Amino acid sequence: MAGGSMAQIFQAMLLGSLMSETGGKTMSGVSAKRSQKDLALLKDLVEAGKVFPVIDRRYPLREAAEALRYLGEGHARGKVVIVVEH
Repeated sequence: MAGGSMAQIFQAMLLGSLMSETGGKTMSGVSAKRSQKDLALLKDLVEAGKVFPVIDRRYPLREAAEALRYLGEGHARGKVVIVVEH
């Protein structure tokens, strides 16, 4: 989990261990401090082609429900992208 409202973050922290025990997936917390230096380094790595997203599938907006189903079933091995066209 990344981001979310404070309520969602606290809920994940409180229920994470229970979800880990019963859901077959491990959930733990992570904290990060952003800095201008880190963002500049990340920008340089992306521009150099050393960091890039792995895209598993692309779905048109009209198939967003199918994309969410695919994610929910645990099949995705990269990012699932919803394409919004003009």
